[in-house]
Amino acid sequence: MVSQREKAEAFRALHHGRHPFVLPNAWDVPSARVFEDAGFPAVATSSAGLMVSLGYPDGEEIPRREVAAAVERIATRLSIPLSADVVSGFGRTPRGVATTVRMMIEAGAVGINLEDLDPSSDGLLRETLQVRKIEAVRQLGTSMGIPIVINARTDAFRHGSGDVNERLRAAIRRSTAYRDAGADCVYPMGLTESGSISTFVQALECPVNVMVHKGLPTVAELEALGVKRVSFGPSASYAALGLLKRASEEVLTRGTYGLLLEGAITFDELNLLARRRRPSSAPNR
Repeated sequence: MVSQREKAEAFRALHHGRHPFVLPNAWDVPSARVFEDAGFPAVATSSAGLMVSLGYPDGEEIPRREVAAAVERIATRLSIPLSADVVSGFGRTPRGVATTVRMMIEAGAVGINLEDLDPSSDGLLRETLQVRKIEAVRQLGTSMGIPIVINARTDAFRHGSGDVNERLRAAIRRSTAYRDAGADCVYPMGLTESGSISTFVQALECPVNVMVHKGLPTVAELEALGVKRVSFGPSASYAALGLLKRASEEVLTRGTYGLLLEGAITFDELNLLARRRRPSSAPNR
């Protein structure tokens, strides 16, 4: 894959394979490269992981130019497709969101994750507004000649009103509208139970993304349910920082260094993670 368009087409194709693909979420260049070297076919950014690594809480307090700069650094070090999490789009209007996505495409991203949670209130954005945002992003990709892959996340199951069944119906309704507006994949945040996932997948009849979380079925079980994409979300960030926390406690309380040293990479391997990679040098997997 050489061109950005080819990467976008390859990324879209992953959503229509016979088996679900697992999409790891990175927060910086070395974490993204570790995932590529492990053999994942694509990488996405984690909004929480990336923003916290830059000194901002998850959300839209960070200037979007800083997000774009981080996405560009990661994209230039990968030979595989990169999808960027743009939270709610850093814009109150469809035009504002399209401007954000243009920045991400120009930075090298070939996919985006766009959610319907209002970062200023933790409430849901109006469904009609979110539909217009997705339509604007789809039109932008067409005009730029990049078939950007839109993953439309809804937080209706977590933040909607009513009981579990009512919130599931709201998530299905919103996701159906997002699919019809041009989303390539829909992402019901918070779904981990097999029955609810199955109901959602059957109702949408399009690629569905679920996130790694306690209680989530295995990849094989998710395949049987019809799920096409399984993303790490911030779990890799949690795991990495959890290791640092445990290693720190070991040194301070026991005076030993086992967690720091066991399984660690070398200095040379660390340096290699920052070097630009040509497509032909990617691992054959």
